[in-house]
Amino acid sequence: MKKMFCFLFVFFLIFSAANINLAVDVETEGKAITMTILYDNYFHQKGGEGLIPHWGFACLIEGTEKTILFDTGTKSDVFLNNIKRSNVEPKKVESVVISHNHGDHTGGLLTFLGINPKVSVYIPVSASKEWAARIEKFKAKMIAVAQPLEICKGAWSTGEIQGPFNEQSLIVDTAKGLVVITGCAHPNIAKIVEKSKTLRNKKIYMVFGGFHLMRKSDVQVKEIIKKFKELGVQKVGATHCTGDKAIQLFKDAYGKNYVPMGVGRIIKIDN
Repeated sequence: MKKMFCFLFVFFLIFSAANINLAVDVETEGKAITMTILYDNYFHQKGGEGLIPHWGFACLIEGTEKTILFDTGTKSDVFLNNIKRSNVEPKKVESVVISHNHGDHTGGLLTFLGINPKVSVYIPVSASKEWAARIEKFKAKMIAVAQPLEICKGAWSTGEIQGPFNEQSLIVDTAKGLVVITGCAHPNIAKIVEKSKTLRNKKIYMVFGGFHLMRKSDVQVKEIIKKFKELGVQKVGATHCTGDKAIQLFKDAYGKNYVPMGVGRIIKIDN
């Protein structure tokens, strides 16, 4: 009798835990993930009127537990213009993730914090102390990221990845698989994608952002494309610092599964 009671008690605990996990899944089920390119040196032909293309990168992610801004472009006036023209309300952003401390990814940050300081700002742990001090003046919550970290339900930082310039990328979970968003991919884009897949142990649906391949030969780019396919990457959107030749090679290799980028591009994935 005592053994039967113990068995039933353990079963109850397992069943309860399963139900708790199910509740979490149901809570996020049905929410579409929307990713809007707010800053890019390319212009998406279907983008909104008045958007300005300029060297740099920024992307807004909606549909995860929190609304996330990934990078902030180069010029604050261009960034604010594109936010306004994209009908984005800055105060609805809850988290800001900065890929790395370069001006074409951080240029709009301080101006943005002047509008909405009530955000959590995730910066690479190697970022300069002087720059970090400027962020802290706005009283925003600042988190220096070293290791992989959950930003919120449905989104993770890869953690700071070592390279010529250390950098973090963003991983977003969707119903179709993982989406990996990169700023400049200085540590090597294939390395970032491989780490992202290892961290979440799920298939990768899409990778987009700057791949930093301008100085790579065609042979080197084709090796990276081969690695993407070995890792099971289904769709690609190369932009910003990737380089026109490398972008064309990705287009040729991925065909209809290549997703053109540029400011104004909206990627929506239904859950």
